[in-house]
Amino acid sequence: MLFLAWRTWRSTDKRVLWKFAWNFCYKGMRSVQRFKKRLKHGQVFPPFLYISITNKCNLRCQGCWVDVAHPQSNISFEELDRLITNAKKHGNRFFGILGGEPFMHPDLMRVLAAHPDCYFQIFTNGHFLTDEVAADLRRVGNATPLISIEGTEVVSDERRGGSRVLSRSLAGIETAIRHRLLVGVATSVCQTNYEDLVQDAWVDRLIELGVHYAWFHTYRPVGPDANPDLALTPEQVVATRSFVVRMRNEKAIAFVDAYWDDKGQALCPAAIGISHHISPWGDVEPCPIIQFANESIRDNDGDIFKTMTESPLLADFRQTAARATRGCIVLERPDLLKEIVERNGAKDTTARKAAMMELAVMESRSSQHQPGKEIPEKHWVYRFAKKHWFFGFGAYT
Repeated sequence: MLFLAWRTWRSTDKRVLWKFAWNFCYKGMRSVQRFKKRLKHGQVFPPFLYISITNKCNLRCQGCWVDVAHPQSNISFEELDRLITNAKKHGNRFFGILGGEPFMHPDLMRVLAAHPDCYFQIFTNGHFLTDEVAADLRRVGNATPLISIEGTEVVSDERRGGSRVLSRSLAGIETAIRHRLLVGVATSVCQTNYEDLVQDAWVDRLIELGVHYAWFHTYRPVGPDANPDLALTPEQVVATRSFVVRMRNEKAIAFVDAYWDDKGQALCPAAIGISHHISPWGDVEPCPIIQFANESIRDNDGDIFKTMTESPLLADFRQTAARATRGCIVLERPDLLKEIVERNGAKDTTARKAAMMELAVMESRSSQHQPGKEIPEKHWVYRFAKKHWFFGFGAYT
């Protein structure tokens, strides 16, 4: 951990580090405290909002649930500005920016600059991280690119429907690090990259490249081309969790995960209410892979707090999901999710208008919830942070 801190200090612009420490760490902790206080009054407004700002993308990934091949839809700057401003009134300072490919949104940099008191994590394939873009990110200082790597060059091209996908993503990583940004790498771990990336050698390479943090999340077979053959076995999910816990103890790189608490028990961020999702069309959804909604960011004159705290659909989802499993209800109980959608009359928020049919044919499969196979956090920093700022919040009691 000390070596990680030292190499991050040496390799990152000091203003970028200050924005991370102040906007994300300090203000992020305060936002979770406000979230916990609201829970005592029965109000659930997530401290972390994930916003898919566009459905446009240059790639066509297997298993992608975003309608990237359909006509482009961008959430406008004005709507994003109003959404973030309203969330800030209730303590929020962290926003995950997704797509599509976020850097294809014409106003992304304008949004970042308009909210210097916030912190943004941008989920990107890295192909648009040019010197000009990286310089702009360093100038605003309040965003970290999280660049997706899905395997070897051959696997990446096959998985992501492009040419030279890996080399272009690695070039984006190199550019971001050269401009002294705080840089992460994300991987959707599946059958075609498990042997290559869930390895010490890959983590060592990330460190050599100068990457500061990594995020391994397991592949979820959803969407129009679910491709269940890519899904990990239950044993591989446990092995991946064990690997991440070990890496946190042994390697000078941070590891993010959002699906286990300090005791190694599974959790669902949407079920505990710590995060919800906004679609490229402005729909308010429980999470990115649940493409059903009854509310929009345009409801209640743009008051996202009122919209989310008064949403029967979100409340029903949280309560039903938490009663059913500590894992992913989409994977384990698609039948139960279908009941929630029908009970609330939720509309299909996809451009393809096939989400209900896809849900109806989904088969139940295991998720991260595997009782008796919990792997507690070993490093005290992760254990302390998860215990106080990212755990069950009473959802499973």
